[in-house]
Amino acid sequence: MRPCFEIELFISKHNGLQNRIVQTLVIGHQSLVNTRIQEKGRMSTAGKVIKCKAAVIWGLKEPISIEEVEVAPPKAYEVRVKILATGICRTDNNAITGGLHAKFPVIVGHEAVGIVESIGEGVTTVKPGDKIIPLCVPQCGFCSACLNPNSNFCERLDISGKGVLSDGTSRFICKGKPIHHFLSTSTFTEYTVVEESSVAKIDAAAPPEKVCLFGCAFSTGYGAAINTAKVTPGSTCAVFGLGGVGLSIIIGCKAAGASRIIGIDINPLKFEKAKAVGATECINPKDYTKPISEVLKEMTNNSVGYTFEAIGHLDTIIDALASCHNNYGTSVLVGNPPSSTMLTYDPKLLFTGRTWKGCIFGGWKTRNDLPKLVSDFMAKKFNLDPIITHVLPFNKIKDGFDLLNKGESIRTILTF
Repeated sequence: MRPCFEIELFISKHNGLQNRIVQTLVIGHQSLVNTRIQEKGRMSTAGKVIKCKAAVIWGLKEPISIEEVEVAPPKAYEVRVKILATGICRTDNNAITGGLHAKFPVIVGHEAVGIVESIGEGVTTVKPGDKIIPLCVPQCGFCSACLNPNSNFCERLDISGKGVLSDGTSRFICKGKPIHHFLSTSTFTEYTVVEESSVAKIDAAAPPEKVCLFGCAFSTGYGAAINTAKVTPGSTCAVFGLGGVGLSIIIGCKAAGASRIIGIDINPLKFEKAKAVGATECINPKDYTKPISEVLKEMTNNSVGYTFEAIGHLDTIIDALASCHNNYGTSVLVGNPPSSTMLTYDPKLLFTGRTWKGCIFGGWKTRNDLPKLVSDFMAKKFNLDPIITHVLPFNKIKDGFDLLNKGESIRTILTF
């Protein structure tokens, strides 16, 4: 009783502070109550199957179906996550249409932010209540790629579309059938299960509807310029494709000090957004009768040092390669190319000295680097607002894909 009496006496002597002290006590009490409610909620579901809504794709090119699914508890070294926000990426659409390997039925989605609901045995790096980004590119820390400072292609990356976790099974069931995972994340669901190597803990104050972009688009594009190409100050860059990844590449080129950044897209509606993030000019290949490589050569007096292909089309991959300087130019393939295809090109494009590079997730060591990138965002080192054109509730996911396929969105974010 004594501490309460002393607080009351202090307030009586300092009336000007009374309101602030009372408000602080009330807010502190409410925060404690909310924390206990959250902890109780987590304890009530830990170790149990959770039933929730998810977007299930039952077969190749079949429509999205919102279904009730059962999400099993995490096994050893696994984490169950409540998704807060998730972006719609072209890669998700490619999986649905067959441009990327996936096994059906499947829950796609890979660009998200969530809260850890529960953890399996042996998990030590995150705990219930932590805000995290699920990682489509894991970082196990033990494979040769993780141990090599110049690589981030972790052996646990499910680029071949196995659709299961490390033990060979799924954590999703719908209508009595197992549902496959996608890129070890599957974020188009209220709850998902991922491996510990596929989560990065981030700042608890980070806004989910924005920093979910670090799960794919922003990290991939920004890193392509900063890490993979290593764009130099004063250079000229050309970016093919002005979607979420393309705009993020532009942000990276600008941050690296490029003096001229040319955005290229057949949809001129994207030009305003590209200029808002740093493009100095934008062009539409349909406005010219000559190859875009010749157009760029004339525009820049043959000085394009870096080109980036952020679409994944075979013809633009070659266009981007041919568009950088024939000797000192570097071209980076960032867009996900279609599965089971072969590319034919003139080897003299490389013989003269060009560098041709691929890029997985911007070259970041995901668990190490994403928390730092989010911290940079929180410090206002870059602005993600121009990339996000639509925010929809999860049950409007079909509308989000329609916007993508009509070319009316850069990034649509789904919130839960």
